[in-house]
Amino acid sequence: MQTSIHNRHFLLRRLHSLFGLLPVGGFLIFHLWENSQSRFGKTHYNEQVVGWLQSINYLTLVEIFFIALPLLFHAVYGLVILYGSQGNWNRYPWLHNRFYWLQRLSGIGILLFLLLHVGWTRILGIWQPDIRIDLFSHMQELLINPYLFLLYLSGLLLAVFHLCNGLWTMAISWGLTTSVEAQRIWFYFCMLLALLLGAMGLHGMLGFLP
Repeated sequence: MQTSIHNRHFLLRRLHSLFGLLPVGGFLIFHLWENSQSRFGKTHYNEQVVGWLQSINYLTLVEIFFIALPLLFHAVYGLVILYGSQGNWNRYPWLHNRFYWLQRLSGIGILLFLLLHVGWTRILGIWQPDIRIDLFSHMQELLINPYLFLLYLSGLLLAVFHLCNGLWTMAISWGLTTSVEAQRIWFYFCMLLALLLGAMGLHGMLGFLP
């Protein structure tokens, strides 16, 4: 019985990390690149970026099965991991134990942020079709509010940290970085990736501002 539970948990943890990398992590990187096109102006963003995405065949099915459902599984099982975690913030004051807890807490923050972001863009766009036509102006109206700008910046930083720290721990759990030296080098790479993605995301946010 214990072996069966352990094997099931092992499989779910592997699925959790895989979904966190692809398609969820891949979509995050694509979304940051997509929003970075804001620097080319409203016409380019609305027509060449948003217009192209909306023209994709079976877009709704793609969003449901390749983004929403993997994201939902990753989020829900992440909460299960957090609930059953044996880590101790005070007893193990090492850097990566801090990162372990930040990984879990950042996941909760990202989930709350996504509910707001999807509500302000996709769900609101159902009742206000003008948002889908001119998403650039809608995002501009949101981000010129300094409080919402800080909220979006916080969501960006949490998402980037969660992805890149997750890449570091994933390499260990999958046996790709078995030595201390390999883990150290991979950690530096992941943090460099976090800086690059964070810069690209911030660049995209600033591109919406007048």
